[in-house]
Amino acid sequence: MKIIKYTTQNLQKRLLCVLTIVAFVFLFVIGKLMYVQLIQGTMLQSRAISQWTRDLPLSGLRGSIVDTNGDTLASSFTSYNIYLRASNIVDAETVANLLAEILGIDYQSILQKATDKSVSERLLAQQVSGELVERILASDLDGVYIAETSTRRYPYGDLLTSVLGYTTIDNIGQSGIEAYYDNYLQGTDGYAMTESTITGVELSNSTTTFVSGIQGCTVQLTIDVGIQQILEGVLDRAMEEQQAKGATGIIMDATNGEILAMATKPSFDLNNIPRDDIETLLNYSKNTTVVDIYEPGSTFKVFTTAAALSSGVTNIDDTFYDPGYRIISGERIKCWRTQGHGHETLLEGFCNSCNSVFMDLGLRMGTEVFYQYLQKFGIGQKTGIDFYGESAGIVMDASMVRDVDLARIAFGQAIAVTPLQMLNSVCGIVNGTRYQPRLIKSITSANGTTKEFGSVIVGSTVSNSVRDTINQMLEAVVSTTGECTFVAGYHVGGKTGTAQKYEDGRVATGKYVSSFIGTYPASAPKYVMLICVDEPSAGIYYGSQVAKPYGGMIFKQMFDYLSIAPDVEMAEITADIEVPNLVGLSITQAGALLRSIKLDYVIIGEGEVVLTQAVPAGTKVFAETIIQLFTE
Repeated sequence: MKIIKYTTQNLQKRLLCVLTIVAFVFLFVIGKLMYVQLIQGTMLQSRAISQWTRDLPLSGLRGSIVDTNGDTLASSFTSYNIYLRASNIVDAETVANLLAEILGIDYQSILQKATDKSVSERLLAQQVSGELVERILASDLDGVYIAETSTRRYPYGDLLTSVLGYTTIDNIGQSGIEAYYDNYLQGTDGYAMTESTITGVELSNSTTTFVSGIQGCTVQLTIDVGIQQILEGVLDRAMEEQQAKGATGIIMDATNGEILAMATKPSFDLNNIPRDDIETLLNYSKNTTVVDIYEPGSTFKVFTTAAALSSGVTNIDDTFYDPGYRIISGERIKCWRTQGHGHETLLEGFCNSCNSVFMDLGLRMGTEVFYQYLQKFGIGQKTGIDFYGESAGIVMDASMVRDVDLARIAFGQAIAVTPLQMLNSVCGIVNGTRYQPRLIKSITSANGTTKEFGSVIVGSTVSNSVRDTINQMLEAVVSTTGECTFVAGYHVGGKTGTAQKYEDGRVATGKYVSSFIGTYPASAPKYVMLICVDEPSAGIYYGSQVAKPYGGMIFKQMFDYLSIAPDVEMAEITADIEVPNLVGLSITQAGALLRSIKLDYVIIGEGEVVLTQAVPAGTKVFAETIIQLFTE
């Protein structure tokens, strides 16, 4: 038999070993507890709460959108969502019958949700009015729960449709300002939490915890709702009277880049969004002033003139001769007035909108110099407005430009711009400084903190002398040939444009965009407008006849709205020249007769005899009004 002797040293070693193992176990347990408590604690607590509670969202109201004067353009009001918890419903048929009657929802659909206990909670209806919710609460139905949400409301209906945009039924911005500033407008949701079993049955004598939602920020725009109403009212009238496909308009403060009004017609009521008609929704909600491009026509001559004056290739007293065309690189390019304007100065050519004069100016400058100025003016570049989907326009690559292309670009063909880009660039020239256009004025949070947005200068455009000359020329256009847009007592500037439209790369026969740019006050413009009438079909299409008169209407109403007193005392101008009957006369006879009574004319067609005239015989018009004579 072997005898084992235990010495003090052996016992100490064994005791140390046991203590080490115990310590390791304790450290492991403590480490695990620390991991569960500190690392997984929040997650496990959240899971536990979700198992013994049920919560309903309390929507934080979406922020309001207001105009520059604080008038509400978009706001939200409290509505309600209806939820069903099948595990708490005692009599599913009674619940389905009552809710079907109150909400107008299919009985079978409600019954299916009320009896399906595989899902703890189902959404039954959204954005229900408070009146209907009161009827549901009065019925005291088990398993039916009410949660606060919100519904978007637009006090002005179809005003600013393409600018404000719209939201989803869940109040998420989808287009326009609603989308661009969605992060600011969205509120922070709260909740109502009730204790329940793991199957979702509410515990008796349980407590409900409420955490209120936080309303979104208030977004203030530069838009003046009064000016907006004037613009949209006149555009609606233009569409109706000119039988046009559409109309757009923008009014901008040239001194700081603020957009005062912006509209696209036709439109729809934002309180009745055509969500079931995707084509209408997309077409009528698109802000064409920012997104779509068009060939500007004669309004582009403002840029050619400014560039030519700045580069020194011409001056206000420069003279030209227009036989009605120019032959460039063997190609005959006509002026809009085929019989020509004869001898004229630069100012007269600008007022006459003579294509030949501007072809000369473009060729004198050459592509490199002309393009440098166009870039300086902002042509072919996005303006940087706070709006999604902006287009940059289309400018032919300089290396590809031939003389015939340069000549056409100089009078507004073979180049494309957005209405906003066009207006912003004109503002830069008449003011001498180009600003970044903007729709935002300020953003105010729910706690009252306000962030103001100021003007952003992009850069200078022309010298003061060129700026003043351009403004004088724009006023001269209105004074000599623009009586239709003249507002008695006010110094207004203006320029019209008529542009062909293209389809599949070819000129679309009979389809035009008629436009007008107006400035006030003429010597130092603050208010600058652009209106475009798309595809007028009432028999006339020249910008001077289609768009220009409506520019006058807008200015007149604006001056009244803004309480702007007349610059000088002037008698009201009246249309006192009676248009004669020209049908059956030769072109020569008709032209001579019109010139004798101080009226101008343009011939449509290649015939020799007038078949119809755009302005009916007996109509009273202003001096120098253009009468269209149709020979085919």
